Amino acid sequence: MNRALPDVRLRVPTDEDAFAWHRIFDDPDVMEFHGGRSAELSVYEELTARQRRHDAEHGFCLWTMLDEEGRAIGFTGAQPWPREWGPTGEIEIGWRLSRGHWGKGYVTAAAIQTLERVRAAGISSVVAMVDAENERSIAVTRRLGMELAETYMRPVTQRVGHCYRLSL
Repeated sequence: MNRALPDVRLRVPTDEDAFAWHRIFDDPDVMEFHGGRSAELSVYEELTARQRRHDAEHGFCLWTMLDEEGRAIGFTGAQPWPREWGPTGEIEIGWRLSRGHWGKGYVTAAAIQTLERVRAAGISSVVAMVDAENERSIAVTRRLGMELAETYMRPVTQRVGHCYRLSL
């Protein structure tokens, strides 16, 4: 990336962030590789509560991403891979960003902070699970120095995905 990365901050999600995430992700473009539409508000309420617990217990979570003006613009962070298929037992980094902030370096800047924080928490490697057609997220994995480790088929959607891996 040739340009300077934006000033992005990460914070442990608040109760209010459930509303922000619900609003931000209520965009078909943002949710293209995540089921096509935002989940119900209650899903984000449970997700933000779970992330608060995870941060308190492990020192990392899916943090709310804030732009230079302190506005919630998505999330970036890490958590144990939550499904029965794929890289079970591993720590996954991930991100989701509001459409208006795409292409400006926010995810890369936040993902770099995430890698620093999970390394400080004693994690030695991470994975990123990315839909094989999600070129934007694949580009982020490359900027982070991640390497394609395996290809998988998502059981519910039958879409091809990639598992990228990085030793910390």
